[in-house]
Amino acid sequence: MHIIIIGAGEVGSSIAASLADTHEVVVVDMDGERVDALTYSLDVLAIQGDGTSLDTLEEAGVERTDMIIASTDRDETNLVACGTAKTVDDPFTIARVKNVDYLETWQHAEDRTAFGVDFMVCTNLLTAEDIVRVIGLPAARDVDPFVGGRVQMAEFEVGPESPVADQTVREADRFDSLTFAALLRDGDVEIPRGETVIRASDKVVVIGSPESVQGFAREIAPRETLSRNEDLVIIGGSDIGYHTARLLEERGLHPRLIEQDHERARQLAEELPDTVVMENDPTDAEFLAREHVNEADAVVAALDSDERNLLVSVLAKQLGARRTVAVVESGDYVDVFETVGVDVGVNPREVTAEEITRFTRELHTENVALIENDRAEVLEVEVDGDSILVGRPIREAVADLPEEFVIGAITRDERFVVPRGDTIIEPGDHVVAFVGRDALEAVSERL
Repeated sequence: MHIIIIGAGEVGSSIAASLADTHEVVVVDMDGERVDALTYSLDVLAIQGDGTSLDTLEEAGVERTDMIIASTDRDETNLVACGTAKTVDDPFTIARVKNVDYLETWQHAEDRTAFGVDFMVCTNLLTAEDIVRVIGLPAARDVDPFVGGRVQMAEFEVGPESPVADQTVREADRFDSLTFAALLRDGDVEIPRGETVIRASDKVVVIGSPESVQGFAREIAPRETLSRNEDLVIIGGSDIGYHTARLLEERGLHPRLIEQDHERARQLAEELPDTVVMENDPTDAEFLAREHVNEADAVVAALDSDERNLLVSVLAKQLGARRTVAVVESGDYVDVFETVGVDVGVNPREVTAEEITRFTRELHTENVALIENDRAEVLEVEVDGDSILVGRPIREAVADLPEEFVIGAITRDERFVVPRGDTIIEPGDHVVAFVGRDALEAVSERL
């Protein structure tokens, strides 16, 4: 496909890197330095210009493009860019927005084409959903559902005290419907075998039924089991903080939320009936201690500043909070946050880039999860009679595929089927598989 990406920031660059190998990609940005950087780092055509300008879009080839992805930090720019493209031709348009009001307007339109946008992703809502998924699964760094929630993929970091540390995969494999899909170790993606030893600080990607994934989470982090009585504290009544509280309420939970601004605190108290809203400076250590934040099962830092989120996260951890999750606007800081003790850093731009890339992938698959900034993927595919997997034992079929391919789960007629070497996959089965990035093209063609 010919794809035009408006915006060469973190989101646009990440999407361009994901698509450049398999598509003809043109990136448009006002910033000449960003354009130069992309020209040298990726196999894309980078153009300096205004993505809302018809002249710039024509220079980028809008008349023959298949898809426009508007991914700048400004909602209005993205909406106008999509609308302008629609005046020339009818490319598929994707717009990134932060303001949920735009998303609601777009969803309200009967044919979902408001603003000239065919698919809209809302950064703040996606980030809140990601935070709630991470909170909902003890010790998980990343969680994604597949096959309507009947299959789950999760990524865990193995601590030195974990029962599976220094065990072989065969010894750690104590769950009937769970597959160890990959180990992320020292920056490399490794496909585990039975005798592979799991080390402390490894990140383990598992795929299985939700019950088995929950069981594995309890095995490696028994103290962090989540219940409806969890004490959850959200620091900051930003849009992300608000939607995190709202989504937790929908799960029957009763979080506490700290907001310093009087008017905003009053508004949140009216809109969140099952949330206790406290009005105070969230960086006030005495206040946090007085409100027993030290006893919190999870603290979410959702302020509008990376520095303040880092401060309150470290403070909460020092007071004794069991787990901290922080919003990190700058992707370069995520590792810094996690190095100094924040359990999970959630980068809104990375979440958004993954969602847009996931959508472009889903043109060929049912569902996709990206692992470690697109270094690997978990795919859901409904296989037909032409698939290399169908009609033969799995051990024979996978021998004809690259090594970076692992079948994690199968569902048949909405039933979970545990994949074993002698399992024979049938047409219509949904297969959830882990695929390394280098093997993606070869695998996709044969599935």
